[in-house]
Amino acid sequence: MRVINRGDWPFNQAPDVAAITTRQVIDLNYPIRQVVHYNDDDSWAFMCGTTDKDDDYRVICMAEALKLDDSLRSIADLPPGWSAWRDNKDSPWEKSPDDKT
Repeated sequence: MRVINRGDWPFNQAPDVAAITTRQVIDLNYPIRQVVHYNDDDSWAFMCGTTDKDDDYRVICMAEALKLDDSLRSIADLPPGWSAWRDNKDSPWEKSPDDKT
């Protein structure tokens, strides 16, 4: 696991800013397979892609998301209003604008 310091921080939000994930990512170690950078409030979601149930959503800080998956560095420049996804934890990230954010 990589240690995070401010000089190495890749996101446009601070490490202690809230982000959304799922209980499957936190409790069951599911890989993060979907990322959304919301246009309306500049927030981020790091999702497993296996659930859309409200009860499964959790709030974490941006630093925790990066600790869970260091490959998020490669999409930290995702513009607001865009999404990224991959088939599994070893697949490359794909990106596109998302009209729904």
